[in-house]
Amino acid sequence: MDPPSLDLAGVSPTSPVGRLAATVDRLHREVRAAHAEAEGRALIELAKGILVERLGCGPAQAARQLAELTEQAKVSALEFAVEVINQAARDRVSEVTDAFLAAAAGRTEAERGSAAVRLRAAESGALAADDTQAVADSLLEHALRPLGAVAVAVWAADADGSLTLAGSAGFSPAEATRWRYVPPEVATVARRGLTERAGLWFASLAETGLPTIGRRLHPDGGRVAVPAGTWGRIHGVLEIAWPGPLGPQPPQVVRQVEALAELCAHTLETSTPPHDPDPQPWVLPDAAELMDLADGLHDPALVLVPHIDDSGRLVDFRIQHVNIRFLDPAGRPRAMVSGALLLEAYPMTAGKSELFQRIERVYATGKPFRAQRMHLTALVDQVSLSAVADISISRHGSSVLLIWRIEDETARLASLLQHAQRLGRIGGFEENLLTGEITWNDQLFHLYGRPVSSTPLSLEELPAHAHPDDAVAIGRFLRTLLHHRRPASAAFRLQRPDGVTRHIRVVAEPVLDTDGRLLVVRGAYQDISAQHWTEVALAATRDQLAHTEQQATERNRLALQLQHAIMPPTQAPLEVPELEVAVRYRPAETEQLVGGDWYDTVVLPSGLVLLCVGDVAGHGIEAATSMVVLRNALRGLAVTGAGPGQLLSWLNTVAHHLTGSVTATAVCALYDPDRHTLRWARGGHLPPVLVRGAEAAPLPLVKGMLLGAVPEADYEEAEVQLAPEDTLLMYTDGLIERRDRSVEESLTHLLTTVRTAPRTLDQQLDRLLTYSKSDTDDDTCLVGIRVT
Repeated sequence: MDPPSLDLAGVSPTSPVGRLAATVDRLHREVRAAHAEAEGRALIELAKGILVERLGCGPAQAARQLAELTEQAKVSALEFAVEVINQAARDRVSEVTDAFLAAAAGRTEAERGSAAVRLRAAESGALAADDTQAVADSLLEHALRPLGAVAVAVWAADADGSLTLAGSAGFSPAEATRWRYVPPEVATVARRGLTERAGLWFASLAETGLPTIGRRLHPDGGRVAVPAGTWGRIHGVLEIAWPGPLGPQPPQVVRQVEALAELCAHTLETSTPPHDPDPQPWVLPDAAELMDLADGLHDPALVLVPHIDDSGRLVDFRIQHVNIRFLDPAGRPRAMVSGALLLEAYPMTAGKSELFQRIERVYATGKPFRAQRMHLTALVDQVSLSAVADISISRHGSSVLLIWRIEDETARLASLLQHAQRLGRIGGFEENLLTGEITWNDQLFHLYGRPVSSTPLSLEELPAHAHPDDAVAIGRFLRTLLHHRRPASAAFRLQRPDGVTRHIRVVAEPVLDTDGRLLVVRGAYQDISAQHWTEVALAATRDQLAHTEQQATERNRLALQLQHAIMPPTQAPLEVPELEVAVRYRPAETEQLVGGDWYDTVVLPSGLVLLCVGDVAGHGIEAATSMVVLRNALRGLAVTGAGPGQLLSWLNTVAHHLTGSVTATAVCALYDPDRHTLRWARGGHLPPVLVRGAEAAPLPLVKGMLLGAVPEADYEEAEVQLAPEDTLLMYTDGLIERRDRSVEESLTHLLTTVRTAPRTLDQQLDRLLTYSKSDTDDDTCLVGIRVT
């Protein structure tokens, strides 16, 4: 890179500083000229060698011929040398050079010539270098810095899938040492590039999230990782770093980078890896040794070698050798398969199984591949033959070892049958009635509790080993099978020699000859003991469940009767001057949810009207009986003349001590008909709602905790003055409670509903029950009063 220029504006050329600047500028030009001469000398000598070979002349004559042609072309000797090399080689670098120069049509002749010189200089330096480190230095200096790159790393792909930093330039020695070796399966930018044949171009490292060499120095820089391969085999990865984000690159630059990666592959192919205390298998067996290895295997194996076309592309693999255990899926002899191309012998390997692609990848990367029960298809004489095989593919040197084990379908089915019989506890038998020969499988000996070496039992001996109570069923089975010669089955209890009784089901069928005579009986025994005891337990469970359901139904019936007896859905209206009183009770929709909601309205001896609603926690007969206790206790306590706060305090004591520690909520109010006032208190319950004109709102909360939670509690009272046409509503949570809404939302809906007041109080209570959006299936109590 050129050093930064000095800003000497205003400095006199004759001053000491001006003279020093002129000297520095002259030395810079001389250094650049020396670099250019050094870069071009090797290319000029290479062009002279091409002319010596093409013209059949000596070196001196070739030099003169080159000078004359250069003068006639009116270009520099270096540019003409590059043209001679391109015309002679016509390789990939030449193509990239031509494309790159074509894309630079807007540049000057000097710039286009400089681009060609850089590419050829990079190629010359790479080919002349004796190690990968020198290749990295040459690539960065001659080809990549002009593209804006600041660093390059050449990775060697090892046989175990690891990566070794074979050479780098632009990275610090400490960074290169830290990244000397990347273990297998560690995800890095280079690892991703190794698996992507087309290479990876990242605009910024930030988008990858992957670790890589130099990331800390340029965290937002662009990064390129291109696989370095030749002849279809990948030897490593070329990784290039930019200091800043990398924009989309033209196809010419992409092909230039791919050509440089190919140069790296040539060096990696011929270089010796660095010394490692844990040596890797760099020296691998040749084809002859691999064929000897294949012949020593107990599984069918093929030795494959790459088949390269004239353009240097890997197009197929040739089957160089098949071992003696090889079995062709189509049944062809080994001699017909050996020596053939893989896609010609097995064209379907490029189909759904992707076997050919996997072989190609193993050859390219060196990473072995193994799979079980892969479906293989062979196409022979236009007939598709399928097989299932276990596959193993590995690379050894320049060859590939393919091992496949064709699965024997008969053996597989037999194995499946054995497993099914074992899991189903089934034993098979066959009895020849002419010869007396009896055959049992191992599972049947196990069912009978007899050793495999013992003599099998005949069907006629079956009654002697069964429970006496099953003699009739076994006799019917034998008559149907042996006399009527029809398939038969029976269930019985087998008494084994070890004293264990098993429940067995036997199924058998007769085999007749052409004359209808009975020859053989085949059948199976199945141990159904687990099924029998499961059925017994299930029957007992059914009986217990039926009894429990009957008890639950009776308890719910009693609770419902008790609840309806105490709190009918409606009751006769109270006779109170200038006051309407109405009540509603809606039971739970499900009988099992009979709850503890209650209400009470009664005129006390003092002339006051007791109004209350409550809700006992829980459901069932316990909740119903607790509700009865609390309701009757409150009615009895109310005749003492105490206020609602004191009444709830006493009721808390009753709930805590006299009802088995139940908990409940309640609202208690005393209405004075003479003063039109309402004193009220609450124990953990929602407050009453006052409807006055077109407005509706709950009464301000007063303090009061849940009934029965503590032995003693005090309850605050409040008083409200009611006016004519005022309506007061007291209710339990079954009217508004929803699973998907908060209590505040449900209360808002209730207030919206009660603002539209029908003509009578009864109609208003009915309307509230009709438009209630509660979804908890709980019972509901509703008490309303209206001042007239």
